[in-house]
Amino acid sequence: MKDCKKGSSLSSIPVKPCNFFICSTLLLILLFFSGFAFSTSRLFFLGFCPRLVTTWSASAMGVIPGDAPENSVELIPEAVISPDEALFFLKYPSSTRLFTKEELSCVYTSPDSSSPSSSEAPPKSVDDQYSGRQIVRCQPPPRGTQVSLAVKKTRDNQLPALAGPTYKWDSLAYEAIIDWDNTTVVFVKGFNLRGGKVSDPTKFRCVYGWDFKNPKLMLHSYVVSIAQEIVRCKTPLSVLNMNSPLRFGNDPIKVSVRKVGKGPLDSIARPQVRLKPSPTDRKEHRMCVCTMLKNQARFLREWIMYHAEIGVQRWFIYDNNSDDNIEDILNSLGEHYNISRHVWPWIKTQEAGFAHCALRARDLCEWVGFIDVDEFLYLSKNTSIQEVLTRQTSGIAELRVPCHSFGPSGLKEVPIEGVTVGYTCRLAYPERHKSIVRPEALDPTLMNVVHHFRLSRGYKSGNIDRNVMVVNHYKYQVWQVFKEKFHRRVATYVSDWQQDRNAGSKDRAPGLGTRAVEPADWHTRFCEVTDKSLRDQVLRTFTDSNTHRLPWQEDEQQD
Repeated sequence: MKDCKKGSSLSSIPVKPCNFFICSTLLLILLFFSGFAFSTSRLFFLGFCPRLVTTWSASAMGVIPGDAPENSVELIPEAVISPDEALFFLKYPSSTRLFTKEELSCVYTSPDSSSPSSSEAPPKSVDDQYSGRQIVRCQPPPRGTQVSLAVKKTRDNQLPALAGPTYKWDSLAYEAIIDWDNTTVVFVKGFNLRGGKVSDPTKFRCVYGWDFKNPKLMLHSYVVSIAQEIVRCKTPLSVLNMNSPLRFGNDPIKVSVRKVGKGPLDSIARPQVRLKPSPTDRKEHRMCVCTMLKNQARFLREWIMYHAEIGVQRWFIYDNNSDDNIEDILNSLGEHYNISRHVWPWIKTQEAGFAHCALRARDLCEWVGFIDVDEFLYLSKNTSIQEVLTRQTSGIAELRVPCHSFGPSGLKEVPIEGVTVGYTCRLAYPERHKSIVRPEALDPTLMNVVHHFRLSRGYKSGNIDRNVMVVNHYKYQVWQVFKEKFHRRVATYVSDWQQDRNAGSKDRAPGLGTRAVEPADWHTRFCEVTDKSLRDQVLRTFTDSNTHRLPWQEDEQQD
């Protein structure tokens, strides 16, 4: 096929010869924007091929020797800076092997030209399972410095920098997914909307494109709903009609949100996943569980084995920046249980993460429970959870299960038998509740406050009698475990414990203040009622008759 001839122009956009395939692809891009007036410039397309130019560039970087193409490629990372860490997202060509942690370096530089300085440090971790991209985690840059990512020294003793855009975490569209009704659900930071309230969608607009600083490469659409940090957008037909995600080069289209009269948030949200309608017949699983965790891999065996015994069939694990070898634990458990790990690197976004999980679980699960790894559903009448679900009347779409909070129970060390056997003393009355929901019955806003969801019209909630089922919440464990809660709370609308506000919140431990200092009597606190019901059931069900050990103890012994 002959190259395009020179002679005409595409107004405001550089041109160069290209082959028929590229011409056709770029014509589709032009058709994507057809019907929308972004500029008064007229576009001409008379057999000539436009070459769209990005507003930023990166230095070319050689591919690591190995299973790599002959030509060098450009890796352009996107960086997100949060208070906890700097996240670099790398997209590789399909034929290129990924960098290892040992091959990368975090470089910290001072922008002060009068006394420039730099230092290097290894990445905290590297994760290869985030939406087709590799995440490289670095320590956050100290005040007055900048952080970048580099390949370690090559033969010519240079550090090839991986240059790309850097975004602040507190003003960002960070996740997106196209729902079964063809709306785009976008997860955002930066609007600071009130928790538990639906906001006015007419005050916002959705924006699609590749470069949100260039009006010629943006397409606007209406907001269907907005609540907390979740925005539902009307997806343009030109996006939906593509057989695969619309791309600019190798980069899928992004989506963002803006307030009317203001510019859009920065974005790394690419709506590459398109959900299918829920099946009309029986779903694959009756009962599933969603959880979000960080560095709690040591508790997963007991938690998953126990819940499998009472009828849970599928687990969605949202990993919020763990660095405790959680992958190894889940790979081992995955040989016997249906578990999926979803990398969720976003801090203080538990509500958004649960909404995202509800969407993913909807076509697989009739019911989904939202509980933490230190929470265990206890059925007091020797029945299965599926029997409890079967007895629910039509119209009930959320079961609210009361929570009993257990204390250290006189212990000062982590119990080797696990939490269900080790902790046996609790507060007398339930605190709060946790929910088990029908995901297709959730309100389109997906609004939730961790403990319960807003339901669509026509559905209602039901309270479970605590004589039928409760949540044993091992909330106040030995100090070695409990003090980790002071680092950062995962929920958006819950204050971190080191902040001096909302002192009376039930999320806090009474009397501890804002510092992780162990009280002398910690091991005796939160003990009003001795409760060995679940302990006795676990020992009867799981103790090996030969070794007299519990299965999670045996696994720990093998480690």
